[in-house]
Amino acid sequence: MSAAWHEAARRALAEQCRECDIIIATALIPGKKAPRLIHEDMVALLKPGSVVVDLAAESGGNVAGSEPNRVYTTEQGVTMVGFTDLPSRLPTTASTLFANNVSKFLLSLGPQTTKEKGVFKIDHQDEAARGCLITDHGELTWPPPPPPSLAAATGTTPAGKAKAKDAQVVAVDPRQAFLTTALWGSVGAGGMVALGMAGPGPAFNSMLTTFALSTMLGYHTVQGVAHSLHSPLMSVTNAISGTTALGGMILLSHGVHDGHLTAQVLGAGATLISAVNIGGGFKVTGAMLDMFRRKEDAPEYNHLYAIPAGTLAAGYLYGLHAGHGEDLTSLVSLVSALCCVGGIAGLSSQQTARLGNVLGMSGVGLGTLATLGSLQAPMPVLAGVMGLLGGGGLMGVRIAAKVGPSELPQTVAAFHSLVGLAALGTAVGDATLYLGNPEIMDSTRMSAVYLASVIGSITATGSVVAFGKLQGWLHSKALSLPGRDAINLGLGVGTAASAVGFGLAGSPEGALACLGAGSLLSGALGAHMTASIGGADMPVVVTVLNSYSGWALCAEGFMLNSPLLTTVGALIGSSGAILTHIMCKAMNRDIVSVLLGGYGTSSTGKGEAMKIEGEPTMTDVAQTVELLTNSKKVVIVPGYGLAVAKAQYAIAELVEKLHHHGIKTTFGIHPVAGRMPGQLNVLLAEAGVPYDVVQEMDEINEHIHESDACLVIGANDTVNSAAEEDPNSPLAGMPVIRAWESKNVVVMKRSMASGYAGVDNPLFVKPNTQMLLGDAKKTVDSILAATKEHYAKESGAI
Repeated sequence: MSAAWHEAARRALAEQCRECDIIIATALIPGKKAPRLIHEDMVALLKPGSVVVDLAAESGGNVAGSEPNRVYTTEQGVTMVGFTDLPSRLPTTASTLFANNVSKFLLSLGPQTTKEKGVFKIDHQDEAARGCLITDHGELTWPPPPPPSLAAATGTTPAGKAKAKDAQVVAVDPRQAFLTTALWGSVGAGGMVALGMAGPGPAFNSMLTTFALSTMLGYHTVQGVAHSLHSPLMSVTNAISGTTALGGMILLSHGVHDGHLTAQVLGAGATLISAVNIGGGFKVTGAMLDMFRRKEDAPEYNHLYAIPAGTLAAGYLYGLHAGHGEDLTSLVSLVSALCCVGGIAGLSSQQTARLGNVLGMSGVGLGTLATLGSLQAPMPVLAGVMGLLGGGGLMGVRIAAKVGPSELPQTVAAFHSLVGLAALGTAVGDATLYLGNPEIMDSTRMSAVYLASVIGSITATGSVVAFGKLQGWLHSKALSLPGRDAINLGLGVGTAASAVGFGLAGSPEGALACLGAGSLLSGALGAHMTASIGGADMPVVVTVLNSYSGWALCAEGFMLNSPLLTTVGALIGSSGAILTHIMCKAMNRDIVSVLLGGYGTSSTGKGEAMKIEGEPTMTDVAQTVELLTNSKKVVIVPGYGLAVAKAQYAIAELVEKLHHHGIKTTFGIHPVAGRMPGQLNVLLAEAGVPYDVVQEMDEINEHIHESDACLVIGANDTVNSAAEEDPNSPLAGMPVIRAWESKNVVVMKRSMASGYAGVDNPLFVKPNTQMLLGDAKKTVDSILAATKEHYAKESGAI
């Protein structure tokens, strides 16, 4: 330790000497003289009557003035105890204490209330004595009668019964709860009737039915996905949302048919960037899921499922040639949607996850084939479309091949922006193509066009800002402009006003101007709202953007009257919504407060946050290794710092070494650890950590108190004890991993700075916590090397 550290420790001890009455010193170093901790000037600060017990007196003493086997009082009235045989004195002391307790207990049973001196009898009027009495003169006296105050309150005495009779009890009417639910159901039923009467026709109602059923299906499907697979879930839904390519293909074909250059350009662009999203998304998903495979796992032959997919594709192409195109297209689209559902459902377990990815790819591939078959475009156009799909897909695969687990959040955000941009381009292109044709551009289509453009614009700009924050190009701190909420409100009102203008415009030019204004305003809203959200809320932001991409695709489905796009869009939208709910619950946050910026949980009080007092205890690699190797149970809590430092391989090897020597080591993962759901699970899987030693927050909290050591690596907010100890903390009520319940805690961080939430952590100054500062990768490498050396010496290898 540095001289400055020792000086700070000396000042802290001197201050404690000024305040305390008893000092017990226990510091010993095997084979060396005991360190001097309390010096003469500190002893002089003790109050008269204080007692100092120096258990290290035999080895030189921790306290100045202590002498072996001597008890004396200093001139200042401080008693110095230097016994060297305290262990042998323990039996006598323990017996004396026990005898004293027993005698005091027996004496307390005597007549305290009857005041009969010199007579020993059990005083039944004394509550303490009566409560201890089991039998008396051979009669069972347990349980004792309730105390008078309790008896009166419960109505077991005559006075209490009269009081209870007079008291008015407010009865709960169970019918009221059912009535409230029924009334809300009636409101919903009335809304459905009104929607049906105001709807444009059976086609809209059919699409609405598809949307509702798909949303419910998505909700129940995503609920079954394992928490450890939330990152692959977001990646596969992101890839499936690339079916915005289908809308781009349709727009391109119609643009060619009508000779409309703008529609052709926008359609081609939407197809290309959607294909990038598809190729990159499935590549990233496959790479992540492969990380979860273990050498002992049975081999998988998922490539064989290309046989049924190829059979269906070949049969469809033959049916097109035979003149059965329309019927077959709808059936292949149905199979495509079912495969997309299966792609998400497959992520319910590690065993079926890779099959789920194959099903997702099959679903998107079959949907693309069905759309190509329905275009009825000339061969040059089809060849151009396939070229765009192939080129974009190849670009996506090449981009994804360079992505590691620590870059997953920003990669997913970047892919989300492509989906939003594709939906926006398709909606604007459709408007430029059909605004002058009222037979095609009816009210339903106009509404869908505007929604697709607005949601797509918000998704695109919000995702770009999220990418900048996650990549480090933009500051992670929440942007707090003057009048932030007023800006959001103004942009929202402007977007709504543009929607009204779009619907009421008397000319295509006016409608396009309103559509452009709405797209720009909503894009600005998406960028500003995301910039106003701090880095601590990035997991929620990523899931919200994932949901937005699905709803944009769903609006595109209504616009093109495509059940496939509506189904897939509702599936992805509900998936992102469920993940958002899970993330908000894990952070005890309200989604509205997250989207409006600023930090604070739904349980945060209005008072001033607790001030953290005390100095942190520092440690080093050698002491940490000694702690780990002397433990029986170790818990490791990783955070985003582990991902940034790329220390997963070193920590995996350390865990393997500890396991080999009989030390049970378990990982505890918080739901929002990292910058997207499940990122730390993927990180550990990449390093080969068995997923049966990786536990979720609720599991690890059940037994973390049994651990001898807890190693916190690069985590801060997710182990912040203020969440449970300070009702006025911005983190109050947030579920956290209770690292402080371990017998010993070592926190590894770059510095003493607060986490992304900007909240100081009381864990750092707790008496059982030691801070090990430095780069996580270098520190873990040093711990691993020292651990290997320790066991090598133990085995006599060196």
